Amino acid sequence: MSLQLYAHPFSSYCHKVLIALYENGTPFEYRQVGTPAVDAELVALWPIKRFPLLVDDGRTVLESTIIIEHLQRFHPGPVSLIPDDPQATLDVRMMDRFFDNYVMTPQGRVVYNALRPEAHRDPYGVDEARRMLETSYAWLDGVMAKRTWAAGETFSLADCAAAPSLFYADWTHAIDPKFANVIAYRRRLLARPSFARCVDEARPYRSYFPLGAPDRD
Repeated sequence: MSLQLYAHPFSSYCHKVLIALYENGTPFEYRQVGTPAVDAELVALWPIKRFPLLVDDGRTVLESTIIIEHLQRFHPGPVSLIPDDPQATLDVRMMDRFFDNYVMTPQGRVVYNALRPEAHRDPYGVDEARRMLETSYAWLDGVMAKRTWAAGETFSLADCAAAPSLFYADWTHAIDPKFANVIAYRRRLLARPSFARCVDEARPYRSYFPLGAPDRD
């Protein structure tokens, strides 16, 4: 099989790529990290040891957004996740970066802090990250007032980023009920079969969540 994906079922950025693969029914070999053999393969391919990582017929592709673009260019399917129209493309890319930088990143900052030894934790940084999430939720609530999906009425790369971002962000810093448009959008994402599959595949690993995974979703 030409496509090999190095990933873990509980990883948010891996979910982002898996959604794209599942949307199009793209065949691939799932190389699940967490075993000595697969981890050694990952290190040999990418010494920084971050994942997801895609190998396509010997070519290594890094970073979730780039992997999805690679899939669209070289393994296209019925669902186009990056539009052809230049303005629509920029809208999708902007929302993709919003979710990665202003939802996923502060969410991860809170989680990684909880994984540190207590003596090395950063309460100021956590407070700062939570304020960023509140600001992001407020901005997104206005954006989603007139949209079905992140960049309009078509499911796209931006929604691949949004789904795991909002999924784990709500666990980390609950979305206030006043942000009803964000909550409704998160529910739509959870109902999308491609992301529902990711959530189900990750269920056995919920004990990994250091803040305590809520008994929902």
